[in-house]
Parts: sequence; structure tokens; C-alpha cells
Amino acid sequence: MLSPRTRVAVIRGGPSSEYEVSLKSGAHVLSLLRESPETYEPVDIFISKDGEWHRDGLVHEPHRALKHIDVVFNAMHGAYGEDGQLQQLLEAMHIPFTGSGVLGSALAMNKELAKNIYNQHSLLTPRHEVITDEADDKQLLYIFQNYLHPVIVKPASGGSSIGIRLARTFQELEEAVKHAFGYSKKVLVEEFIRGKEGTCGVVENARGQQLYALLPVEIRSHGKDFFDFDSKYSGETEEICPGNFKPAEREMMAEMARKAHQALGLRHYSRSDFLITPKGKVYIIETNSLPELTEESLLPKSLKAVGWQPREFVSHCLNLALNRVW
Repeated sequence: MLSPRTRVAVIRGGPSSEYEVSLKSGAHVLSLLRESPETYEPVDIFISKDGEWHRDGLVHEPHRALKHIDVVFNAMHGAYGEDGQLQQLLEAMHIPFTGSGVLGSALAMNKELAKNIYNQHSLLTPRHEVITDEADDKQLLYIFQNYLHPVIVKPASGGSSIGIRLARTFQELEEAVKHAFGYSKKVLVEEFIRGKEGTCGVVENARGQQLYALLPVEIRSHGKDFFDFDSKYSGETEEICPGNFKPAEREMMAEMARKAHQALGLRHYSRSDFLITPKGKVYIIETNSLPELTEESLLPKSLKAVGWQPREFVSHCLNLALNRVW
């Protein structure tokens, strides 16, 4: 006899630098699903760093691990889970899943392509240059001579803020580019925008809106104003929701987050990051097609700020994947 409950496979882990946070996101989603035992039958599917799929403590091929699964909740951040590869596999197996599809995931993960799309849709984003591994000193010299300093150096693909550095001198630029190549085959060098940092999530088909914008979160850094090796800021950060933004700034972030979600072809939910200058100019930095869902993450804080419990959000996403929300 078939179970009346929906079997939800929560996929987490994976071969990326965001392995640990993916484990935490997945664990949090599993705990939320277990709060509704009459509705959901959660199945923990763990993918190791070397790509092995595990279910019930045993190694399986993907098609075996996903046997008798109704829907997948994708909690695997970074490479493989967020760049379209897992999505392609699930689509080939005809298994519905939460989050964006193949193309949207790949576009959002590739910062170079995402910036091109921002520009095509009149979304203000910092000026940038792309460096390949064939780059020579002439390209670095061009950047050093034609950009105000400091500049931001980051991997051109990848999630989170891993591998980002701030470069003030030519030597620091060389070192930062070399460091970023450790995470990506291409490197993005971007003008540094000084101002407040904000992030805004959007959710599809929520509260009577096709794209519902959550309250923007303000992120304040404490300590020295420079980027560290593998974290966003060298000092601590404080997250404030709702942030201390002017009404026009909040509205602009919400509108740009919705527009970026649509332009990139994303699905179900996303979160865009912004910088707001002292004069109120809003720059979009990047869009995350699979925001973290740990208890400490930014998206759950935004949800709670509008009175939306994380358990309800998880159910909403599953219903979107199963086409149960109109």
C-alpha cells in the first residue's frame, strides 16, 4: 500500500567548498519536515565530497538513492548542486525538485554571464573585467591604470563569498588574482563600491503576488574594512532585518531583485545582494539561486521578519515543485 505522505528527498553535501553549510541547510530542512509527520516522509540523501550518494547509510547510484521519491528538496550549495548539474540529472529522471532549473542555475552561478544579463536588463552593476588563466601582466596593468583603487577580486564562478580579496596595490592585485584562480577558471575584477550592503529575497506565488519580495536585510561589518582570504569581511558582521534603508532604497532593491530573478530565469526563490551608495544609488552585486537555509542564514531571517515560518516556506517550495500552488 502506497504511503499517503509525500516522500521528500533532501539532498545535501556535495563536492564543493560549501559542503559544510550545505549539510547544515539540509539538516535544518529535514528537521522542519519532521515537524509534519502526517504530511511528509523525509529521506536524507547525503553526497560525499568525492561524489558518492548515500541513503540509509549505504552507497547507491543516484537512480537507486532516489527510488520511490516524490520530490527533491535541493539543499546542496555550490558546485554540482547549484550550477545546473544536479538539476540536469533530476530533470532526466523526471523527478520534480525545488529551486531553479538547469539554465537559470548555471547563469546565476557564473558571475560573468550574470553581469552581462544585468547589463542587458538595465540593472546597475559594478564595472568589471574578466581574467582568464592566459592573462598576462598587460591585462593586470590595464586594470591597475584604469580602475580606481581598491578593486574587488573574486572567482568568476561559485557561490558564497569564498576566494574574494580587496586589492589596493599592483602586487596585491597579482596575489588576489592568483588566489581566486584556486577557486575558478576565470577571475572577475570589479570596481569597489563603498556603501551599505543589503540583500533581498524573492519568493514566487506568495501572498497574492507572482514575485513576492521579502524585507531587505542590512549587513554591517565591524572591524577593519578589508576582505579576508576566504570570508567576506575580516571583522564580524551584524545582520539587521528590516535594514536601516530609506523607503526608496528598499523599493529599488525589491524591484531589482524581482527583475534579476526573472532575467536569469530563476525559479521558486532567490536572493540578490546589493550595495547602496551614500547618495542612494543601488548596485546589484550577484544573485543566489539557492540561498542558505540554516537557522542563522539571511533568508530565514527575512521570512521571520514578515511572519512567515520556515516550515511554511519549505512546504510552499515543495508545493511549487509539485505544481500545487497557483
